[in-house]
Amino acid sequence: MDIANGLLLGLQTAMQPEILLYCFIGVFLGTLIGVLPGIGALAAISLLLPITFHLEPTAAIVMLAGVYYGAQYGGSTAAILLNLPGTPSSAVACLDGYPMAKQGRAGVALFMTTVASFIGSMLGIMALVAFAPGIAEIGLLFGAAEYFSIMLLGLIAAATLAAGSPIKGLAMVLFGLLLGTVGTDVNSGVPRFDFGIPELMDAISLVALAMALFGIAELISSVNLKRDGEVKEKITLRSMLPTREDVRQSVRPILRGSGIGGFMGALPGTGPSIASFMSYAIEKKVAKDPSRFGKGAIEGVTAPESANNAAAQTAFVPTLSLGIPGDAVMALMLGALIIHGIQPGPMLMTAQPELFWGLIVSFAIGNIMLVILNLPLVGIWVSILRIPYHVLYPAILVFICLGVYSVNNNVFDVYMTAVLGVLGYVLLKLRFEPAPLLLGFVLGPMMEENLRRAMLLSRGDPSTFIERPISAVVLALCALLLLWTAYAAFKRGMKRQEQEQDRIPE
Repeated sequence: MDIANGLLLGLQTAMQPEILLYCFIGVFLGTLIGVLPGIGALAAISLLLPITFHLEPTAAIVMLAGVYYGAQYGGSTAAILLNLPGTPSSAVACLDGYPMAKQGRAGVALFMTTVASFIGSMLGIMALVAFAPGIAEIGLLFGAAEYFSIMLLGLIAAATLAAGSPIKGLAMVLFGLLLGTVGTDVNSGVPRFDFGIPELMDAISLVALAMALFGIAELISSVNLKRDGEVKEKITLRSMLPTREDVRQSVRPILRGSGIGGFMGALPGTGPSIASFMSYAIEKKVAKDPSRFGKGAIEGVTAPESANNAAAQTAFVPTLSLGIPGDAVMALMLGALIIHGIQPGPMLMTAQPELFWGLIVSFAIGNIMLVILNLPLVGIWVSILRIPYHVLYPAILVFICLGVYSVNNNVFDVYMTAVLGVLGYVLLKLRFEPAPLLLGFVLGPMMEENLRRAMLLSRGDPSTFIERPISAVVLALCALLLLWTAYAAFKRGMKRQEQEQDRIPE
């Protein structure tokens, strides 16, 4: 199916009243979740995952996707007004957005971030339309060995390129792989690591794990979060209008940020957060007066926002076309598709064209809805920021318990969520990133299945992974990435040692 016919089919699917309704619900909830600091898209999608079991697959995925890219819009609101980012990728907006708010230009900052987010998203959608079909065609050449190798690359990239220590990232990936082995073996039917608990024979629930790591753990860690102050400025539509100079200074940064975000989003293990930080760093390098940054430079707000929204759209490229998630949110999206009996990968475009193209067109419709939501309703978002945390968090905890229980109507899943939530909080305190764990958990069973299939086809000969050209190239990239990470860690250690020696008095 060519792109034009695909988009026409997608338009017919996305314009159905039910799909439009769930698209609106998704982007509205995403914006709301983004506005509220300390919750995030992962927790929101985890909460909504049980509800989607009762929906038609296309409507379910459209709603979850709306929550994801809607949160990117809302995340900058709290960052600008309170110096508290609603999402990790919006942290960069604090650097210049909050100084703009203190200068009485919060309205302009909010307006320009919405415009930048919209442009970045639309350019990201164009990249998704352009590249996903080609990548899917290449994916048809993949066998079991290639799938195993590229999933391994995705896990290594997620562990080594994510924030924090690469060693801790790899440890979390391995922990996720171990959790993925719990349950009944698909090939032999023998229960593994169930410790005699019947409920574990069906494996650990993805919903329970996601809600624990990104719901309960984040709730506990954010419960004592202090605000810098209240929102005092009254924001009107007139105060949101930018000057001609603001627009002139933002055009090129928005285009550059969209390009960076579009590229970074499609790479495994990077995503919106890294794209926004990289975009900010580049703008500071190319600026004629870098000293303006951190003091209310409009480019320091618009470039990162366009980057993280473009990345949020192109993150669907490897997930839909190859069935390989680039980050934790995409791992949840992949899990949602599998739960609905849909296998993501190269065949998705031909086997489920209504879902694939309907989802892409819904991205464009959802982003138009977000512009309409964010500009006139900014007063509502400001009012929501005044809700006390001690009122908000118990309600979220109740929804988490109800959501987990509703999946299997089993209290054991609630207990499991509580235990994993405490574990997740401990890991956060020890500065272990939970996202690689979720990626390892989702990809682990798929990797094992492809590993066994490849070994079966080669009659037990492991050299099949090197003899097949695509697999060999991908494994070489894995080795290079590990070597580069080890070298970077060695250099950091040497630099730290030199600094400590310099501090020692003679």
